[in-house]
Amino acid sequence: MDSRERVRRFLAVSTLAGRIYLGYKAITVRQRRFNLSDEEAAAGRRAHHAWSAHQIYDLAVRQQGLLIKFGQIVGSRPDLIPDEYVDALSRLQDQVPPRPFPVIERQVTRELGRPLADVFSGFEPEPIASASLAQVHRAMLKDGRTVAVKVQYPGIWDVVETDLDSIRFLLRILAALERNLDFGPIIQEVTRNVPQELDFINEGHNAELIAANFASRSDIVVPRIYWEYTTRRVLVMEFLEGIKITDVDALQDAGIDLQAVSQLVTDAYCEQLFLHGMFHADPHPGNLFVRPGPQLVMLDFGLCRKLDDQFRLGYAKLVNAMITANAPEMVQAFRDLGFRTKRAEDPTPYLMIGRAFMESSQPGRAYADPDLVAEANGRMARAIRANPLVEIPREFLLIMRVTGLLSGLGKRLESRVDVLATLLPYTKAALEGAR
Repeated sequence: MDSRERVRRFLAVSTLAGRIYLGYKAITVRQRRFNLSDEEAAAGRRAHHAWSAHQIYDLAVRQQGLLIKFGQIVGSRPDLIPDEYVDALSRLQDQVPPRPFPVIERQVTRELGRPLADVFSGFEPEPIASASLAQVHRAMLKDGRTVAVKVQYPGIWDVVETDLDSIRFLLRILAALERNLDFGPIIQEVTRNVPQELDFINEGHNAELIAANFASRSDIVVPRIYWEYTTRRVLVMEFLEGIKITDVDALQDAGIDLQAVSQLVTDAYCEQLFLHGMFHADPHPGNLFVRPGPQLVMLDFGLCRKLDDQFRLGYAKLVNAMITANAPEMVQAFRDLGFRTKRAEDPTPYLMIGRAFMESSQPGRAYADPDLVAEANGRMARAIRANPLVEIPREFLLIMRVTGLLSGLGKRLESRVDVLATLLPYTKAALEGAR
């Protein structure tokens, strides 16, 4: 990618970000200056939500790369994000315009070192899914096995590298404007994660580790990897069918209990985080499917994380202390995990984070309440401005991403899972196992 294209991509993102921000600012100014009613201001914001969401979608589709991932995350948070954004950006989970089949055929032929016909008895030219870094095609091996072939887009690394540079630059600007916020951990986490997602050998090994950890469970399924046809840019795996986890109508038509699905997903991630220490870190709706039973089908293991035992048990101590309202133990757990504040002796930021966690975890509902979260986040932001966090463990950032996406799934499924009651046995099992 030449320098002009890099500048063009950066300016496109920056310009849209500025227009969206100024649009919201203008509504606030008009409300104050011209005494707009709350209803008029709310209508203005809804219209700007819809405009902004469609602009982001169109830009993501045009530019591809990391903008697709950004849109997927935003579109997976109906618990916190306005419906207008969710409606537009959720299409990025599995409706990204695909690359032409000749481009894909050349990539597979180049990677496997032989024509498609030498490996596959059939290869469907229309993809079954297309996303930010790759698209997936259904095919059949010579021995009759049906497989899913994940093919990385040619030249995607140049696109990703440019987007990473843009993200780093924009976050540095934000850090200059908001001096109490340290975006360093976010930059480090994004920089570390994306190259791993572009290595399909790494993804295959991740899938096998997750599969081994769930080997004793028949209600969680991971596709088998066919290594003889897999490279860093082409991944061939067992083809598994199922219903997209957020397709509520299809799940109900299949006689699948939504609450059982919600409980299964919650248990699967508790087991990964607190007992296995190895977790699938990208549970957006395009990566989770359901079969009758219910049975959970997990896909796309490019973004996974292995926690060492010290962090896994430290996180279990933290969550256990939050649930049991043990403030001294919670503050100590934050510090043991590697959190640091500007004034180390002041525990207020940790207490506010714990309080926000508890307030967003309502009994009988496995997703956050936007109003409660906004109020709790406001208090937490004030506490952090008074005593800024200067170090946040990068593992914690990825866990927060996972819990956020799961909260979005809970909203779609109208989950009534008692999250706190579900968490407690897992945290206790982790700590008792350590002892």
